[in-house]
Amino acid sequence: MTDYKAVKDLSGDMAKDELTRLADLLNKANKAYHGNDSPIMTDAEYDFLKKRNLEIELEFPQYKKSDSPTEKIGSAPKETFSKIKHSRKMFSLANAFDSKDLFDFDEQIRRFLNFKQSQSLIYTVEPKIDGLSLSLRYEKGELVFAATRGDGTTGENVTANALQISDIPVELPTKMDILEVRGEVYMEHKDFQILNESQVSLGKKEFANPRNAAAGSLRQLDSTITAERPLKFMAYAWGELTEPLDISQFGALKILKNLGFKTNIHTRLCKNINEALIHYEELAKIRAELGYDIDGIVYKVDLLDLQARLGYRSTTPRWAIAHKFPAEYSWTKLLSIDVQVGRTGALSPVARLKPVTVGGVVVSNATLHNQDYIAGRDNSGKEIRSGKDIRINDWVEVYRAGDVIPKISDVDVARRQKNSIAYRFPSICPECGSDVARDDGDAVVRCIAGINCQAQAIEKLKHFVSRKAFDIEGLGSKQIEYFFDDNTLSIKEPADIFTLKLRDQNNFTKLKDRHGFGSKSVSNLFDAIEMKKTIEFSRFLFSLGIRHVGENVSKLLARHFISWSKFMQSISIAQSKDSQEYFDLVAIDGIGITVVTSLLSTFKVGKERDSIEKLADHLNILEEIHEESEINFFSGKTLVFTGTLDQMSRSEAKTLAESLGAKVTGSVSAKTDLVIAGPGAGSKIKKAKELGVKTLDETEWLNLIGK
Repeated sequence: MTDYKAVKDLSGDMAKDELTRLADLLNKANKAYHGNDSPIMTDAEYDFLKKRNLEIELEFPQYKKSDSPTEKIGSAPKETFSKIKHSRKMFSLANAFDSKDLFDFDEQIRRFLNFKQSQSLIYTVEPKIDGLSLSLRYEKGELVFAATRGDGTTGENVTANALQISDIPVELPTKMDILEVRGEVYMEHKDFQILNESQVSLGKKEFANPRNAAAGSLRQLDSTITAERPLKFMAYAWGELTEPLDISQFGALKILKNLGFKTNIHTRLCKNINEALIHYEELAKIRAELGYDIDGIVYKVDLLDLQARLGYRSTTPRWAIAHKFPAEYSWTKLLSIDVQVGRTGALSPVARLKPVTVGGVVVSNATLHNQDYIAGRDNSGKEIRSGKDIRINDWVEVYRAGDVIPKISDVDVARRQKNSIAYRFPSICPECGSDVARDDGDAVVRCIAGINCQAQAIEKLKHFVSRKAFDIEGLGSKQIEYFFDDNTLSIKEPADIFTLKLRDQNNFTKLKDRHGFGSKSVSNLFDAIEMKKTIEFSRFLFSLGIRHVGENVSKLLARHFISWSKFMQSISIAQSKDSQEYFDLVAIDGIGITVVTSLLSTFKVGKERDSIEKLADHLNILEEIHEESEINFFSGKTLVFTGTLDQMSRSEAKTLAESLGAKVTGSVSAKTDLVIAGPGAGSKIKKAKELGVKTLDETEWLNLIGK
């Protein structure tokens, strides 16, 4: 990890390069860990990489990828289980890896809450068990169902299996209408050893670690198999409640224990971060003696009213963080270097390694970032790894930090073969043979063929039908590849999906008569496509796979423009950089020059815009509605905050305004409805007066919203 640059020291091209590398690693790791119970990296590595990815996105929002891993939780539920939608989203946790991260976490909370250092901020501190998250829903004290976290919104129904775990009560001594208890299913070390011995005696495959064993056991289709597995459950949180458990996190855990749930005896109440760090050190010393795996320590703001004020980011709560344990290293041989082509044309090199165990996980691949990284330089030309380049057949040191995708930290030049030659990065696209180019300031080499490159076209289509985009049942990655290569029912662009049924009717060889299809599956596919002809504006925008326009940016744009027609009208006028529409687009909070440039490039007159408009003609694109907002005075209004606020931070004020349905921008224009100004406000107040925009001070603003 010695060659990891601090986020504040990254240049723009370094940030873009790092985000590309991290997205590839995290997406693969996510699917392997949550979807297949077969991790390709340790939890510590994954968490570290995800945190680093988030920090880079916050520092360089203009480079955020459309498929950013920071917008994802877990993995989509398996089709073998019925699905249960969580009444309250199950979030993941942000991560810390040293004391500085913890003090930064504390400082961020204080800034958000406008707390001074002298004000008390108490934390509940508990071990982070390495298992599988589970939510238990009780109604009138009776267990109704149990669901895995899944993707955070929808989980797998594993009720029959959960009933086999002795730590999970079927009935509770309470008549609360609804109580959702959340916790971790895990397996103790001694039980894991016994289970693997049994697997060997039966001639079956051993489990890699207790977490995999627990996850695989809970997700058995036959609950009698789960009953034979020694699973445990420990409660640490809750979801939907019809009445509060307590006023604090620590007090609520006591209530859960009194109701019959096992809670962690090593949970402590700490009056500040210093005390919390002392408890971290204590737990680290006894970690091996616990009898079960923990991969870190979790810190939570104790008072629940403060948790409510702090709220959530897209995938993580602001009021909690996981302090992870350090990374581990191993040496192995680099067998080959493969270069993959992504949806935006980025050429991403991957090291194929002789399999080696790193931090309890068998690693066979490692990211090589980009051309410069292989050559032993960072994106500014400075040496990394003391200038050592990476070559095929080299002996390399691989490390995994925070469940991050494996990375090469060092090269043993002394063991390098005498006939070794430096690696030559491809000068043409390895998929389509087109020229490649590297823009000034960009660390990534890209194929210039665009959708004329088969690899890019296929990846764009896969993104289009992905879960957070159109999510068409029966039309996944494998089916996209099948139809892309089909001579008669080809899908080369998204609009082709919505003409598939008509083309099949006019085709001599029907789809139902082909291998892998049948009348029922074809009928279901056509029905699923028909159902998706109506789609939310933000989801549609995200599905287009525009560079720098991820899920968050898509929502920001959709909430600003409300309708697809207004967006298209504005984006057409904004092609002129002297237009008011261009300045308004750049001024949207969270949208920068890089995003706007990408949008204008995509929607300029030409082949790509024609393809999008042809697609839109097949669809009913719904107007965007702010999910959490009631219709009120602020719904749809545009606000600007300026100057210093005394009673809350600008971040909290912005979050509060958006929760009321308002749009917050960074500059005042004729479209601004209200300016809230604190001491030190300058040019924006002057601009508001010139335009006749109403202004309020902080007290008037708080009175207006009933605070």
